[in-house]
Amino acid sequence: MKIWIIAATAAALFAGPALAADEWGIEYEEKARFDATVVDILCELSGDCPENCGGGKRQLGLLKDDGTLILPAKNQDIFAGAANDLLPFCGRKITADGLLIKDPKATLFVLQFKRLAPDGEWSRATWFVRDWAEQRGLDRKSQEAKNWFRGDEQVKALIEADGVYGIPGLKPEE
Repeated sequence: MKIWIIAATAAALFAGPALAADEWGIEYEEKARFDATVVDILCELSGDCPENCGGGKRQLGLLKDDGTLILPAKNQDIFAGAANDLLPFCGRKITADGLLIKDPKATLFVLQFKRLAPDGEWSRATWFVRDWAEQRGLDRKSQEAKNWFRGDEQVKALIEADGVYGIPGLKPEE
């Protein structure tokens, strides 16, 4: 009996953390964990299906076995989506953990953790900043990487072309 208790305790200690979504205090949010296949949303809706889910140029979704298509609109990185976190799993089933925000006007999913289903290794949904920093030779934990949106060339070009609101000519009040 004593050996069984020690073995059970050791197994629990080395099983790894039971990751779960962090609550953000957003109205209509609820924690959600489910298995789903990573899909190219445009492919699912139109039948236009390039290889590798469009290679990062398309919005990716999570298709549950019951046919429900979930839009992962956000990851853990500030102002970033979940495409970098999902693209490596294109066409494969993952376990997604995050917040499902069921606002009556629109439902969306904030991906916080993911793993290859059923028992892959968990990773945080922060691969956008990881990839952004790596492309620029920066440490992903640097302030420059954390504030990627202030130094990103594409963001600067869009603000220069269309203004901070994305509407040419519309400017903030001074």
